[in-house]
Amino acid sequence: MKKIYTSFEEAVKEVKDGSTIMVGGFGLVGIPENLILALVESNAKHLTVISNNCGVDDWGLGLLLQNKQIDKMIGSYVGENKEFERQVLTGELEVELVPQGTLAERIRAGGAGIPAFYTPAGVGTPIAEGVEVRNFDGKDYLLQKALKADVSFVRAAKGDTHGNLIYNKTARNFNPMMAAAGRITIAEVEALVEPTELNPDQIHTPGIYVQGLIEGQQEKRVERLTVR
Repeated sequence: MKKIYTSFEEAVKEVKDGSTIMVGGFGLVGIPENLILALVESNAKHLTVISNNCGVDDWGLGLLLQNKQIDKMIGSYVGENKEFERQVLTGELEVELVPQGTLAERIRAGGAGIPAFYTPAGVGTPIAEGVEVRNFDGKDYLLQKALKADVSFVRAAKGDTHGNLIYNKTARNFNPMMAAAGRITIAEVEALVEPTELNPDQIHTPGIYVQGLIEGQQEKRVERLTVR
């Protein structure tokens, strides 16, 4: 049995001032909405956040930005958030931009216990500045270090009391690899069920990676609504 939290306030208590956290999601898809809201209320400061992006101005990780809780952001996309832009330009926020595939692999490597790897992405660009370059078979590669977190927050469609998780379609995105890369992983699930209710062949994240779960309903806001 994993720890089953009864309140989101309790679930985010592992995040202290100065913590490094990973937050699953891509845009607003698959983000742990209620855990983020609880983190805003906790007022934990000086956070380093590892996520694909920083949400939008009024939702997701954008709320942590507004509350000045993030000191450093490691991600691959920043285009939907004006407050993000403002804080970067004024020097309030440190940003490490990483090619999206490299970001995913750095997180995956962290969960797999691989300290670093070489990739051709970013060779000859500002990303290569100060980074070790090696040549393999006549081609240059950059050394990239793995990423790990003190706490990972992920979102799943279903989870059982043993911590096994199933994600819904594209909400799978960064969630499985972040679940593996956190020292402590807390999963926000839409439905918490007994272990016998999940098909073992459909489980995306084994319970060995998850330390706690909490059930909650999400708004599932749309980042950009497109209609005919």
